[in-house]
Amino acid sequence: MQTSEPEGAPDGGALSGLRVLDIGTFIAAPFAATLMGEFGAEVIKVELPKVGDHARRLGTPTEVGDTLVWLSEARNKKSVTIDLRKAEGAGLLKSLAAVSDVVCENFQAGTLERWGLGWDDLRAVNPKLILLRISGYGQTGPYASRPCFGRIANAFGGISFLSGEPDRPPAQPGSATLSDYMAGLFGAFAVQMALRARDRTGRGQVIDIALYEGIFRILDEVAPAFQRNGFVRRREGPETPLVVPHSHYPTGDGRWVAIACTNDRIFGRLAEVMGRADMIGDERFSTNAARIARRGEVNGIVADWTSGMTRDEALARCAEAEVPCGPVYAIDEIFEDPHYRARGNILYVDDPRVGRIAVPNVVPRLEGTPGQVRWLGPALGAHTDEVLSGALGLDAEHIAALRRDNVI
Repeated sequence: MQTSEPEGAPDGGALSGLRVLDIGTFIAAPFAATLMGEFGAEVIKVELPKVGDHARRLGTPTEVGDTLVWLSEARNKKSVTIDLRKAEGAGLLKSLAAVSDVVCENFQAGTLERWGLGWDDLRAVNPKLILLRISGYGQTGPYASRPCFGRIANAFGGISFLSGEPDRPPAQPGSATLSDYMAGLFGAFAVQMALRARDRTGRGQVIDIALYEGIFRILDEVAPAFQRNGFVRRREGPETPLVVPHSHYPTGDGRWVAIACTNDRIFGRLAEVMGRADMIGDERFSTNAARIARRGEVNGIVADWTSGMTRDEALARCAEAEVPCGPVYAIDEIFEDPHYRARGNILYVDDPRVGRIAVPNVVPRLEGTPGQVRWLGPALGAHTDEVLSGALGLDAEHIAALRRDNVI
């Protein structure tokens, strides 16, 4: 597996020279900042003194107190402690914003304004600033002031209703934080567009993303299918209403494979490899519409076939026939997979506080300016003096006074 320094990595990165202030907490806006930090941006993580980002306590704790979530997701960030609720702290944040390019926040709508740090306050000190705002329901609308977390956004965005078995309650779609990561991903993308626009206009702007909106955006045809036909898609377990066979199938060694026949040609190849070439010309199975009408029967035929061999045998047979098929992996199997190893998808980072940690590697891959993980989530306030002296030019006496007053 790859270690933390990619071969041939440049000293900077695609976003070298960009300064980002991450003043959010938990996942969404901080994840957007993390993505930028992986590609060379200087990311200054602003946290509440003595408390820090709540993500430090989210997930599995380590011997130094910070969790594995924090160590992985706060990678490459400089931790600075500032109490933004105090006038002096808000003043420090404005001073940092004046010499930065981007601010990322995900407080409830109106919070920054109460602290005197709203958009009007920030653009007054830096008209070129990009302010990324991620909140549960966005900055506008009747629900803007409501509290929200990832689980709520998954439900409100429509994906929880689609997750689980038809006769069971709605399930969590993989992770409660799915909406946080989606919002952060859209946020990082939006920042790059805003920076591109700033190159032309010289002006900054606000980006407003609601936590649920990234989820709603990825629901393929759910919205137009309802608008045109009144069709309300419901839970179908591992199925999809669009094509058959397209599901998870058991194998003889107690494992599972995913098979996806997205058109009739692929189904024909599957029928051949299953020894059921008769299905190709049979009007009951020859078209996707016909197979949807006989979903249970078709899936039963495929499941009977996969159950007669091991998972690796099913994978090999499908690969030879050019039928899309993959293993349904647990994390231990991911660590053993040779393709993950060859692609360097798992990165091992030697952290001075907790030793070697395995984390997901940087995505996407840039051939000329690859991203990298320079360090994992730092100790609370580890870079306070460095940033305040370097970025703002404060002397040691001033910094000491701020610390005595619990501003930092």
